[in-house]
Amino acid sequence: MTRVPDRPAAPPATRTRLLYVDNLRTALTVLVVLHHAAITYSNIPHWYYPEPPTDSSGTLLDILLVLNQAFFMGAFFLIAGLFVPGSHDRKGTARFLGERLLRLGAPLLVWLLALRPLVTLGRYADAREAAAQQGAELPYWQYYLTSFTPGPMWFVEVLLVFSALYVLWRHLTAKGRRASGPAPVTGRAPGAAAIVAFVVGLALVSYLWRIVLPMGDPLPVLGLPTPAYLPQYAALFTIGLVATRRGWLEGLSRTVGRIGFAAAAAAAVAIVLLLVGSSEEAAFLGHGTWQSLVMTTCESALAVGMVLGLLVLFRERLDRQGRRRRFLSAHAYTVYLIHPVVLVALGYALSGVDAPAVAKFVLLAVLAVPLCWSAALPVRALPGARKVL
Repeated sequence: MTRVPDRPAAPPATRTRLLYVDNLRTALTVLVVLHHAAITYSNIPHWYYPEPPTDSSGTLLDILLVLNQAFFMGAFFLIAGLFVPGSHDRKGTARFLGERLLRLGAPLLVWLLALRPLVTLGRYADAREAAAQQGAELPYWQYYLTSFTPGPMWFVEVLLVFSALYVLWRHLTAKGRRASGPAPVTGRAPGAAAIVAFVVGLALVSYLWRIVLPMGDPLPVLGLPTPAYLPQYAALFTIGLVATRRGWLEGLSRTVGRIGFAAAAAAAVAIVLLLVGSSEEAAFLGHGTWQSLVMTTCESALAVGMVLGLLVLFRERLDRQGRRRRFLSAHAYTVYLIHPVVLVALGYALSGVDAPAVAKFVLLAVLAVPLCWSAALPVRALPGARKVL
């Protein structure tokens, strides 16, 4: 049996670094920080330091979270997919997987063993006190295991799985690819009909998926906080794989970007109207309801429209990096890793401030974003950290 070589016979042409994609990734990292800052003061208490709102402005944060959740992590997966094929081509299977394990697995372990214990101390104290009132003891190790989730690092966990599946697909299709060669780089992006078909297909798959796993239900295996969006994550990661081979990013016109933003805005308005005008909020969560179908359609249009608009906007307006943008881009991954510690610490520090939920969110965000990048600098300066972060 002939062994399939890990490396191609000839190295692919070196590709210019996509600075606008780096800048977009930085912007999405800021959105991650803002998203979790908003959760802190929202009516969705799925965070390490929740402070339930005492005024109606918390509803505005809920809407912000719903709209942001519909697209920003999917955009992260698409960006991740853009760099996977070239990385595999250059490094081969063994080195590619080894570096994936290092760059994704090592931060995941740091989070689980060092950072997660820090951000859960407050909740553990509350849980231990509640257990003591019932006459029971609650050691930290027991609390840690029974309340386990990967937190924001679910992203790298899922990306590891996606990367392994990509390698498997490459090996399963290696024979046919050697015979026919790689897909040509056309530089022509898909047309309107193909984009609409993708949105419709993604909406239908998401709708069917949410019959089995509605919004709010955790995924037991990976611990995703929002597994209802898993079809979107997989689909956009796959689009990233294909787009980088066929030059789709370069082929996106300004008109496509403007239409994308317009479609996303219309979908966002529709989502808000659906949520505000509905007396049965649970109907949008899944279970095969017509409301769930409408919601997945709007979310899919929002996600695809925002991704198209942002890619064109950053390509046309933000395709440069000076010293400041290089710093922000270089430390964005570190910020993603450490930002929960910064947000939780600031949340406790601001706990005595009496203000509306939106005002506290703005205050937390203004403090947290620069502090996250400031804290990332010494973390990334640690011995060996740059190889991982």
